[in-house]
Amino acid sequence: MRTRKLGSSAEVGAIGLGCMGMSFAYSRSRRDDAESARVINRAIDLGATLIDTADVYGPHTNEELVGRAIRGRREELVLSSKCGLIVDRAGEIVPDGRPEQLRAAAEGSLRRLGVDRIDLYQLHRVDPRVPVEESWGVLAELVAEGKVGAIGLSEVTVAELDAAHRIHPVATVQSELSLWSQEQLDDVVPWCRGHGAGFIAYSPLGRAFLTGTITAARQLERDDWRLGNPRFQPDAIEANQKLADSVGDIAAAYGATASQVALAWVLAQGDQVVPIPAPNGWPTWRRTSAPSTCNSPPRTSTGSADWAGRPSAPATELGTRY
Repeated sequence: MRTRKLGSSAEVGAIGLGCMGMSFAYSRSRRDDAESARVINRAIDLGATLIDTADVYGPHTNEELVGRAIRGRREELVLSSKCGLIVDRAGEIVPDGRPEQLRAAAEGSLRRLGVDRIDLYQLHRVDPRVPVEESWGVLAELVAEGKVGAIGLSEVTVAELDAAHRIHPVATVQSELSLWSQEQLDDVVPWCRGHGAGFIAYSPLGRAFLTGTITAARQLERDDWRLGNPRFQPDAIEANQKLADSVGDIAAAYGATASQVALAWVLAQGDQVVPIPAPNGWPTWRRTSAPSTCNSPPRTSTGSADWAGRPSAPATELGTRY
């Protein structure tokens, strides 16, 4: 696999691996720790060296799974985790950016992952009750102590990035980026380009919608969190189908899969962009791991010939991301 620079130092495979769905959010019936461990190791074999997790996934169980899976291969990968979200007493996921909480979270992540250093540690969300400078300051302390290699933020504004960057360099920004979630191209991705930061694109396949495999909400199991997501409501799925069909048309023209086309579009948004698809098994990973076959699809009836840029006609994108 080709590589890309993630920030100023870390070099990773052009595609990474998001591990959230192995332990969290999607249907429990599809979870298989042994299979997930095989996917993680096979991804590393293929050069997908950025492995991404977070303490809130599970919570905690995803880090434990990743820690077990990478045992004996620590030097072959760039390990990324996140802090700053917790599950409160009501079972809701809420931000907690207090310095003491973030420091305790880091110690817990190190223990669960079975490592003495996390290569990339990211603030999962900015806590509106805590100035970003305070949260960022404790992450910078973790870098100075050698417990963390580099630090980043997730789902942030340019103003928050500027505030953090004045204290310590921002190595990465992680946010959603796909053919149906392009907002980050307006300001955050250019900020990353101008400041030497990497951009980690989660949900590059539109939570599987862009693969063309989800055409109705009834396909999702009852405990799948997407059932509550605005874009997976019946009317939104129907309205957004035109975009999925367009991706499928391009894929068919080039003998590729829709997943490969969707990933290749994300990769084309800049050399600092690294997508992290989150497959639920080896067959899914195999279908999504070779976007280089889709470098220049032709003009279609539903999109521009400049397919790597923003579509000439905006995607329907009915429904907000959350």
